[in-house]
Amino acid sequence: MTQHRDHTPGHCFHCGLPVAPGADYRAWLDGAERRFCCFGCQSVCSAIFEAGLQGYYQRTPEGTLLGPPPEPPRDIEIYDLDEVQQEFVTCSGDVRDIHLLVEGIHCAACVWLIERGLQRVPGVQSANVNLAAKRLHLRWDNRRARLSDVIRALARIGYAAVPYDPESAEGVIKQANRAMLYRLFFAGFAMMNMLWISIALYSGASRDEFRDFFHWAGLVLATPTLLYAGYPFYRGAFGGLRGGQLTMDLPIAIGLSVTYAYSAYITVTAGRIGEVYFDTVTNLIFVILIGRYLEGMFRHQAISATKRLMELQPRVAIVMRDGQEQMTPIRGVKLGDQVLIKPGYKVPVDGVVIEGRSAVDESMLSGESAPVSKSAGAQVFAGTVNTSGALLVEVRTLLQDTTLAKIIRLVEEAQSSKAPIQRLADTIVPWFVLVTLVCATLTFLIWNSKDFEIALMAATSVLIITCPCALGMATPMSIAVASGLGAKHGILIKNGLVLETLSRVTHFVLDKTGTLTEGKMSVAQMHVAPGAAKEDILRNAAAVERYAEHSVAKAIVAEADRQQLNYRDIGASGFHATAGLGVEASVDGKTVLLGSAEWLMRRGIALNAELQAQAHELEAQAMSCVHVAMGNAHLGVFALADKLRGDARQLVDELRAAGIAMTLLSGDRKPVAEAIARQLGGMEVIAEVLPQDKDQMIRQLQRHGAVVAMVGDGINDAPALIRADVGIALGSGTDVSVESADIVLMHNELDKVRQATLLSRRTLRTIKQNIGLSFVYNAIMVPLAMLALVTPLVAAITMPLSSLAVIGNAARIHTLFKKQ
Repeated sequence: MTQHRDHTPGHCFHCGLPVAPGADYRAWLDGAERRFCCFGCQSVCSAIFEAGLQGYYQRTPEGTLLGPPPEPPRDIEIYDLDEVQQEFVTCSGDVRDIHLLVEGIHCAACVWLIERGLQRVPGVQSANVNLAAKRLHLRWDNRRARLSDVIRALARIGYAAVPYDPESAEGVIKQANRAMLYRLFFAGFAMMNMLWISIALYSGASRDEFRDFFHWAGLVLATPTLLYAGYPFYRGAFGGLRGGQLTMDLPIAIGLSVTYAYSAYITVTAGRIGEVYFDTVTNLIFVILIGRYLEGMFRHQAISATKRLMELQPRVAIVMRDGQEQMTPIRGVKLGDQVLIKPGYKVPVDGVVIEGRSAVDESMLSGESAPVSKSAGAQVFAGTVNTSGALLVEVRTLLQDTTLAKIIRLVEEAQSSKAPIQRLADTIVPWFVLVTLVCATLTFLIWNSKDFEIALMAATSVLIITCPCALGMATPMSIAVASGLGAKHGILIKNGLVLETLSRVTHFVLDKTGTLTEGKMSVAQMHVAPGAAKEDILRNAAAVERYAEHSVAKAIVAEADRQQLNYRDIGASGFHATAGLGVEASVDGKTVLLGSAEWLMRRGIALNAELQAQAHELEAQAMSCVHVAMGNAHLGVFALADKLRGDARQLVDELRAAGIAMTLLSGDRKPVAEAIARQLGGMEVIAEVLPQDKDQMIRQLQRHGAVVAMVGDGINDAPALIRADVGIALGSGTDVSVESADIVLMHNELDKVRQATLLSRRTLRTIKQNIGLSFVYNAIMVPLAMLALVTPLVAAITMPLSSLAVIGNAARIHTLFKKQ
């Protein structure tokens, strides 16, 4: 397809431009001395040879002028400073994450080029491009690479990058749209004027003395249109070639260039008889630019979820300094500052109330419509709304670490992640462009034997009509829309793989406490051995349990508070918790044990038969029993009740109806777990499992071929959540940093599990539809173009329509929950 470049003496070996007299830039490469026009070309060429990528020069078509490499942005070293990076970068030791806004991305080939190019930068651990939002999620080791190194690497392959910031990003997007509109208006002006020239030529002027005049007028209009309005196509094509990648801009650039060159040849050689197609050049540029503009606009609307979340963050805060109110930009607020939040104002920071009383609307976090009462010592969160009184809040978290910022970061990471089906599409796209070029060449050769002008128009139509962009956008657009819709409904999805896997789940494992039940335990009954005092047992038990964090401990302490028992003055020492079994401490020189009957027996305690019988009866009623021993005596039993969630039965019924197997997994006694399972209509029960053993239960299901989803609380169930194919954690509205889970349900509702499952299935179905739509479009339109049944103008109109169809179909995911 291409020939070796002709490195003419006197021209730059790298870019092909003439070497100015007196310029002395030389390097000994590949056994020969090479000359360059500037130090930039010399440095880039040397780097290419050192990396073993000199095959790049064999891939560049003969006669192509690439131009010298662009200069890297100025002062980019400032982004390496820690005090600057704290505004944009998330740190985990020496590993750092950032989102960069990348200018110049417009197709899947750009994604491939950037990701492959950055893989070669030492220290870069991952680079994932969000095609829809034109953002790059970068992770690098700061010991081996600097952020400025990455920005320079992007500049070398034709992309400009800056740290992503919502405010500056909007400015960059608006600037890019404005530049696109300028080119669009220029192409439209040229097209309208070209219309009069075309009417004159088609009306007979091509056969009289005005022929040359109209041809030259067309050349004058088409030349600046091609160079200015058509510049983005050439920039994308040459940028791809520099990285050894065939982008979708390449066929467009070739089609425009060939059509223009033939028309210019007919015009300059006035003695030649033939038609000119300058109107085709201007029409193609205008129509394709319209398509790209609309595509960008609809794509931006389709993934507007993160923008809506960002709008929740106030840009200023009222900071109290020396007793005076100071309106301060949110980035200027520091840890420890005191912020005044007036009634009706949004909370600008995460912090703790130090003065005042009010009710705060936290529906954007928890989904609860009722405002939450706040007073001194209560936490407040950025983006929530203060509804009544004034609050004075001490700042505890900087802007990039607020709960709202974490939510936005999770959504953005999901939108930039790749499902396996997307990686397949990314592999196909470069070959797709190559096949397009082969088809166009064959079309020209076949038709040229009959009619040169038909051959030219048919080949141009083939080049224009093919659309690998639709294929490239099929998956990322669907994932971007789905993750944004999930965030809107309190379902935080961490990556695209999760959506694909969740749609294939065959077995759900459900934790009991805090998942199927509300997790708000209370002491329903208390039984003691003959001669034992209830109040003394409860007081000693609360003195020990106040050091524990489990819901059982909180229930016992709450019961002691309800009975107004003074347990805080009791000295409990040597507290120790054995995970999943019980707790112990020394009170008044005696060891107090609270836990399961088996654990007490293991510790040498003889169980009271009457208490043991009562415990069995209570467990059959779905009550959890905690046995109490002091010294060597078994003194009592606490029966704790935990209500089933209101939507637990509905979830189980729907999963059962869908043919999905279920297992109730619990560390509680088997009779208790079985009683809960009976209330839910029955399911397999695995009980008395320690937290560290839940992982093995998941592994065993997977060995039998099950695709497992685990639903738990994200803390005690962390090993199982990690082991499962999909881990789903019920959050409390603020627990969004559950590292072990793939999906976090912020609203703490089981119905969100069902919604997440529906969303995953709808997303995968939409992805398959989009990929099928892309293949069907090309399977129909490319043969028609090869048969010369489609003009270049029609090709230019239909090509962006296929991309718009993919975007529109992905946007339909938004309607999923409106039907319910």
